[in-house]
Amino acid sequence: MIPIIDTHQHLWDLQALSLDWVKGNKVMDHSYLMSDYLAASKGTGIEQTVYMEVNVNPECAEDEIKQMSVHCASSDTPMKKIVIAGNPLSSEFDIFLNKHTQNQFIRGLRSVLHVPESKPGHCLQAKFIRGIQELGRKGLLFDICIRPAELPDATKLVTACPETTFVIDHCGNADPHVIKGEKVLGDDYDGSPFWHTAEGWKEDMAALGALPNTFCKISGIVARAQEGWNAETLAPTINHCLDSFGEQRVIFGGDWPVCLFGAQLNQWVAAYREVLSKRSKFFQNKAMFSNAIQLYRLHEY
Repeated sequence: MIPIIDTHQHLWDLQALSLDWVKGNKVMDHSYLMSDYLAASKGTGIEQTVYMEVNVNPECAEDEIKQMSVHCASSDTPMKKIVIAGNPLSSEFDIFLNKHTQNQFIRGLRSVLHVPESKPGHCLQAKFIRGIQELGRKGLLFDICIRPAELPDATKLVTACPETTFVIDHCGNADPHVIKGEKVLGDDYDGSPFWHTAEGWKEDMAALGALPNTFCKISGIVARAQEGWNAETLAPTINHCLDSFGEQRVIFGGDWPVCLFGAQLNQWVAAYREVLSKRSKFFQNKAMFSNAIQLYRLHEY
């Protein structure tokens, strides 16, 4: 079995961290600990993980970094590196970066762009762009988690920051049923920016893939999968990302526990392996393991 690196591992202990966004959600509103992840990932071939920030309440941001750094320092967990939360629009962003670049486990930053507070064009503000350019100068990457209707904003941001490496989270937040042609714009359409056409998404992802400083994280899409889905449901979305970004610039993300909206982690991993099995062994190794080693410098401690 080819090993997998999960580059999008979430954890949260609600006894130690506050996350307003999980409140009242039946699936999300309880703690998800490392022991739970180890149980969920058993038998999947996941050998190492990269932690992805979970949009904790601002007063908990430092505690989140400290707690995950402890996991990274432990030989008893698969977690090796961290992507932290940060706001490039903050007046103290430079101080924040200077402080946390001293942490050997931090490899990048995410500023969530798919929440209601982040309006279209949010990431194109001059101060935001300057902050992302500074990330690149410090050797840190930026994860883009953005609504599919705003993927052109992501393309503009990437173009403006050629020295920064970008990771496009969750296949650009595609709905796999739309990409497969099982659902079209207009079915229950409410004007949400999470809606998109298959062709529009394909064009936008191809445009991002054409930029050399981008990686695509194959993640997230299973959380939108409807009951009865299988690997063939997800294949058109995954394959377009693989073709657009190529064998050198695709990585895997489990997105556990958010993936539980559509599947157990082992089911998602199995589907990813099934889709990739149509590719060469070289491609499979790159997309499951070695690209992540290089991107997150997992060999460095």
